[in-house]
Amino acid sequence: MAEPFLTERITLTKQVVQNQNKNTISCKHFFSGAAAYADGQVFMSLSPAGLALKLPEDQRDLILQQGGKPLKYFPKSPIKKGYAVLSPTQREDTDGLYNLIIISIDHVLGQAE
Repeated sequence: MAEPFLTERITLTKQVVQNQNKNTISCKHFFSGAAAYADGQVFMSLSPAGLALKLPEDQRDLILQQGGKPLKYFPKSPIKKGYAVLSPTQREDTDGLYNLIIISIDHVLGQAE
């Protein structure tokens, strides 16, 4: 069940990594999806809940204001702090998505400005 998520995640992440010359990225399956890691820190997940990025608070708030939603892996589970699930429109904006992925990677690596 998680394989399509992992495949999509790996493809997307490789594109961004190649474009940004970042080499600390790995992808792994988890319960119902896949997660991408930068130096062992999760920065992105793709699951039935959607494509979620770990972002600085101001960026997260902006995503939520523009149609994104808080990350919850299951209907009754708590909100996963620090993450925002992108709306379909946000996911389709390739340039914007690449930028958000770079912001997410830099955020988890402590390199955000």
